[in-house]
Amino acid sequence: MKKIFLSALFLFLGLMTACSQQSPFNQRAKKLGMKFVADVPLPGETNRFDYQTIDENKRELFIAHLSSNAVTVFNIDSRKVIKNITDVSRVHGVLAVPELNRVYASATGSDEEAVIDEHSLKVIAHVPTGDYPDGIAYAPEQKRIFVSDEHGRTVSVIDAVTNKLLKQIQIGGEVGNSHYNAVTGLIYSADQSNNQLVAINPASSKIVHRYDLPGCEGAHGFYIDEQTQYALITGEDNASFVALDLTSGKIIGRDKVGRDPDVLAFDKQLHRLYVASESGIVSVFQVTKGHVTKTGQAYFHSSAHTVSVDQKTHLIFFPLENVKGKPVLRIMQPLQ
Repeated sequence: MKKIFLSALFLFLGLMTACSQQSPFNQRAKKLGMKFVADVPLPGETNRFDYQTIDENKRELFIAHLSSNAVTVFNIDSRKVIKNITDVSRVHGVLAVPELNRVYASATGSDEEAVIDEHSLKVIAHVPTGDYPDGIAYAPEQKRIFVSDEHGRTVSVIDAVTNKLLKQIQIGGEVGNSHYNAVTGLIYSADQSNNQLVAINPASSKIVHRYDLPGCEGAHGFYIDEQTQYALITGEDNASFVALDLTSGKIIGRDKVGRDPDVLAFDKQLHRLYVASESGIVSVFQVTKGHVTKTGQAYFHSSAHTVSVDQKTHLIFFPLENVKGKPVLRIMQPLQ
């Protein structure tokens, strides 16, 4: 009887998921507090995208087209692709550093960091990293790049002036994303094997603190809201979300997100966090001091696991690998 009940339950849940995915897109978008703006065709094959980064000054969005070995450059204002930078092998992480006129791209296929000049939009240097470079952070005072070597269990430190590898910091477990916090002046990396957030002094390249993340299994993607000093972290292994107060070191909020959460993006003015997942489910949270509240969650599109936000227009960008047989950049607008 128990087996029959469980089989019926799984069938019911499967049907519910299928119905949710097939419901009209505009209806699902409304649940997320957003509406459709445009689908812009992207170059390359119908295969996997990864991280994105925006240079707000140049109004350019850089998209890692992982399985096409390319970084696609999109002008936000003209809504046109202006360059497809190829031969960045299995590109995962990308980070624009406007003060240096550089974009850094993690070439996982060759275990190196590709340095892109923003004027010429050409790769000008290749810097070796550890095994499987992924997330990237920049410490402006030290002018150093910190790269998450996911499988190597290290964070590679690169001199952004000389493009030389300085050091590899042993984290202890597989490394998720990395971010810089301008308020504390520290680099933070997710230790996804040990479910911790690790704080690194960028001057000494030494670990100065570890925050335990109970209930957040496989901590990988996160974002630091500098206004509240909340680290907003997702767990890949149990579709979890936690809000960690970096000031007190305490978890002040928990929730569930879509299966296999990946990339997070934050609208600083609207205080709105977007969590995209491998399962195609997007979750939206409102973040203010003392309150982190889920405001919406719905199936968005297959493989909609990467998201970015333009702070000027509040437009939300989802690179989708296959829409009617073509890769597109789906642009959304928040309902305010």
